[in-house]
Amino acid sequence: MDLKIAGRTAVVCASTSGLGEGIARALAAEGANVVVTGRREELAKLIAAQLPSAIGVAADLMSEGGPERIVEAATAAFGSVDILVLNGPGPKPATALDVTTEDIGTAIASLVGPQQRLVSLVLDGMRERGWGRILAVSATNVEEPLPALALSNIGRPALAGYLKTLATQVAADGVTVNLLLAGGFRTARRDAVEAAKAERTGRPTGEIQAEEAAQVPIGRFGAVHEFAAVGAFLCSDLASYVTGTAVRCDGGLVHSL
Repeated sequence: MDLKIAGRTAVVCASTSGLGEGIARALAAEGANVVVTGRREELAKLIAAQLPSAIGVAADLMSEGGPERIVEAATAAFGSVDILVLNGPGPKPATALDVTTEDIGTAIASLVGPQQRLVSLVLDGMRERGWGRILAVSATNVEEPLPALALSNIGRPALAGYLKTLATQVAADGVTVNLLLAGGFRTARRDAVEAAKAERTGRPTGEIQAEEAAQVPIGRFGAVHEFAAVGAFLCSDLASYVTGTAVRCDGGLVHSL
């Protein structure tokens, strides 16, 4: 399927590993210019070198000037930003009984502040050109809070609320705004978490993997390319009538409709 984004320029945040890297590669395969970003400059440039038309940019979204550095590099290389994929790590695990006011402020600052800044830097150009795609990689706890992720349960829905409001205000300008909610995926981070749990409990890693995968109705964790394919579609010209929505890619994990 031709997603009709050849020649478009995509900034993909936190794309040096995992789901972000998967989306970056999927967009590149469709002919988009890709800006690979992450804190590790060498890795960002290495991945970019493997793609047909890409640059690697080292940037920490939480640092002063981080979002500006990414957009400046993108416009210098390709002229404009047509697709913005928001992505990044979540806050530390915590129960609702454990969180502090300071923790809540930090969660909002990390999951909403830099993202809003990035949007503000590219949105005017998208609206002027009459075409733009903003996609936030998020998690299913936007819809179904997780007991041990209270801070993420606060920050991710806050970003979702901002993006939903934005979607209604720029839809007529040809700019779509959506979220893609991830369930369990087979990534290096998940492998590390499972290995740590195995060491902590003295159980075999394979046993833990099978136990956790059994909680997913489809019977397994997803592969990165499966998530990336949905993300690439939402960033495409073909998804021009999809906006203001949260799409789950979770193997049926969330119980609600």
